[in-house]
This record gives sequence, structure tokens and C-alpha cells, in this order.
Amino acid sequence: MQSVQGIIAKQLSIDESTVTPQTKFADLGADSLDTVEIMMALEEKFEVSIGEGGAENISTVQDAADLIEKVKAAAA
Repeated sequence: MQSVQGIIAKQLSIDESTVTPQTKFADLGADSLDTVEIMMALEEKFEVSIGEGGAENISTVQDAADLIEKVKAAAA
């Protein structure tokens, strides 16, 4: 989770301490383009492919972390 939070903070140029699992991307000032860029950075970091529709249902930091875990488990 901490890696996910760090990537999100870096992508949005904000302090990592403001990013919690329950934080909504919208509350961090992220728009849809930011969300896509975050998901691309997560794909690169965790070496997974989320797919085009993967980011559509992501609204919180926890959602993003859960999706990464789900994709990693499916690939194993």
C-alpha cells in the first residue's frame, strides 16, 4: 500500500502524508487524466497490465491498491 501511496503522491506532486487508503482521487485534485497517468505508473511499478477499462471504477487509493493485487493474483 505504501508504494501505491507514494506513486500517487509523486504523480500529483503532493505530500505522501496526505494520501491515505480512504482518500478519494477527486479529493486530491486528480482529474480523469491524472487517474489514467497514476494507473500507468502503477502498471509500470508492479509490472502488470490493468487494461483500458481498469481505471474506470477506481475512486480511492484503496481501490487502486486492490485492483493491483487482483491483477497480480490473476497473473500468477
